[in-house]
Amino acid sequence: MSRVALVTGASAGIGAATARRLHELGFTVYAVARRLDRMAPLAALGMHTAAVDVTDDAALVALVDRVIAASGRLDVLVNNAGYGSFGALEDVPMDEARRQFEVNVFGAARLCQLVLPHLRAQGSGRIINVSSVGAKLYQPLGSWYHSTKYALEGLSDCLRVELKPLGIDVVVIQPGGIATEFPRVAGERLLATSGGGPYDEHARRYALTLMSEPDHISPPSVVARAIGRAATVRRPRARYAVGRGARAAVLARWLLPDRVFDRLVVALFTALGDIAARRARSADPAPGPELGT
Repeated sequence: MSRVALVTGASAGIGAATARRLHELGFTVYAVARRLDRMAPLAALGMHTAAVDVTDDAALVALVDRVIAASGRLDVLVNNAGYGSFGALEDVPMDEARRQFEVNVFGAARLCQLVLPHLRAQGSGRIINVSSVGAKLYQPLGSWYHSTKYALEGLSDCLRVELKPLGIDVVVIQPGGIATEFPRVAGERLLATSGGGPYDEHARRYALTLMSEPDHISPPSVVARAIGRAATVRRPRARYAVGRGARAAVLARWLLPDRVFDRLVVALFTALGDIAARRARSADPAPGPELGT
């Protein structure tokens, strides 16, 4: 019997690459995201696709019912849907802060609730939560995004020990620098939220850092391969830190005292902002205000 996997946030980036990888490994894959049209390449490969917003409870209930009705089981849930809402804490409206948690934390938690009765009945299964190195490497103007990743990791740790006696594994994936739409979207949100206000200078610098394309950034396939391993090995690790800078960030956070790590974070993102600004000026001798320093 073919193993069955459900992947959220599968329209692009890590989610799309993960769906492809699990399909290559022989899984029957259900790939979902808000935009169905962007998953046409996955459907063409024989995967099941559906338009689902992880903040819509009725849609999530219908999704899990559909998977079980069609396949009779579910072996792997990959909670990948998420986005980055950056901006100074005092600038981000509370409605946006709540939405960030609804998508990045509560959507994943609700899907866990819905699939667990089926995994318990099977006596097996895997829940793979895509967190971020941002659960270790914090940065200015990212409090709401980073707090969602800290929350997701705390939830995952509790679930791991809660579900292990039932034969269900819980795995956290911590991507580092990955070539996806995330940096551009996060940078644009940062400028829209905190550009022009009291945090304007920092917002422009950090937006440049987010939206620049660092050398040697990792492709989404690096994360997809790690998820593939976590889904198929007999005893998966609790965490997989993968992609540019991920392992170094985790090690540094473990080794360094908080104040030292704070200084490292500020120095790192200041340096990256300077590099991005120089690249922007060299590419355009007269950059617009959104690229200024």
